[in-house]
Amino acid sequence: MLETLKNAFRIKDIRNKLFFTFCMIIVIRLGSQLPIPGVDRSYFANWFAQQSNDAFNFFSAFTGGSFERMSIFALSITPYITSSIIMQLMTIAIPALEEMHKDGEEGRKKIASITRYVTVALALIESIAMTIGFGNSGLIPNMNFLSGFTVVAALTAGSAFLMWLGERITENGVGNGISIVLMVNILSSIPSDITGLFELFVSGKPIARAGFAALIIIAVILVTIVLVILLDDAQRRIPVQYAKKMQGRKMLGGQTTYIPLKVNTAGVIPVIFASSLMSIPQIVMSFTGKSAGTGIGGTIIGMLSQNNWFNLSHPVYSIGLLIYIALIVFFAYFYTSITFNPIEVADNMKKQGGFIPGIRPGKPTTDYLNKVLGNIIILGAVGLIIVVLIPVFFNGMFGAQVSFGGTSIIIIVGVILETLKQIESQMLVRNYKGFLTD
Repeated sequence: MLETLKNAFRIKDIRNKLFFTFCMIIVIRLGSQLPIPGVDRSYFANWFAQQSNDAFNFFSAFTGGSFERMSIFALSITPYITSSIIMQLMTIAIPALEEMHKDGEEGRKKIASITRYVTVALALIESIAMTIGFGNSGLIPNMNFLSGFTVVAALTAGSAFLMWLGERITENGVGNGISIVLMVNILSSIPSDITGLFELFVSGKPIARAGFAALIIIAVILVTIVLVILLDDAQRRIPVQYAKKMQGRKMLGGQTTYIPLKVNTAGVIPVIFASSLMSIPQIVMSFTGKSAGTGIGGTIIGMLSQNNWFNLSHPVYSIGLLIYIALIVFFAYFYTSITFNPIEVADNMKKQGGFIPGIRPGKPTTDYLNKVLGNIIILGAVGLIIVVLIPVFFNGMFGAQVSFGGTSIIIIVGVILETLKQIESQMLVRNYKGFLTD
């Protein structure tokens, strides 16, 4: 990693891209501090501090604290993420979008343009909902149409501007612009979380106990990072043999390649889907004044909140853990099924004269791919569950309340690894160009 960055800084073009990306990150962090005109930030900060569930903490971590501070970037790029997921699902369901996706670069540009419009529409809907929901409760002093319109416009424009910054990083920076924006937001909350862990387990404790606690914290973070790296790189390679064929007077084909199936095919999407689905009832009930405690509503909130899992004083809350695991497994199968089509892969192989050694082309190949895919999906889902539940276990057992968790670590490590791969590929392309021009 360090060697890659060191070599990258020696190349002017890549050095400029890194500098541009760094400047955009500064703009993002400055924007997260700018208040929305006409908003009482102290009201929202006090309201946010009173929320006992982790649904709002999850959202705040993804927005880099902008949501808690009610800055112009309060919605962050969550509307864009939601829009991208919707478009991926619609591409499978709507034939016209599927045709666009198959049209190559032009088709992908059209889908990207539609995604932007959907993003702005979602940001507008969320802005209006927040303004109406909180405006009359004290968020906006002297609430009227003009002040409400100003808040809606600021929130919508802030989300759209962040989307634009992410695209600029993709085009003029090191790539993965939207992912980098999300990673920067998550990283911004980690120093305060580390400080909180230090004050809770290390500060003021006897030297031996403090040292042991510090080692445990470091070990948990390192083990989680290593597991994420292993999960991100793990893949099942299915060998493919292409038959030789005559084209003119030349014999072509005959090479052996492979289909790389990632163990964690769906990435972090199952965790985000599961967490979002479980956070919706918490958010709705919090608006009605419900909190974890007695009664059916309080018990449901307690079960859905990750902070209460593995809590020995309230074992009934850990039932929510079983629901969470089931949702991750379900969404792992669901998302993989819409992003990888074994029938299409088998047909393309057959058309190109390819086959898997020992497997007949056509339906037997499809069945074989489905079997292999089913095995690696469950393996990847188990890996995701382990990574995600390590921080949750320590939260429940020892009260280590932090805003980041396994989901955040998966995103951070995944984005860093993918960005480094992008830099390496750009360096490789440049070396090839230099070789050809020489």
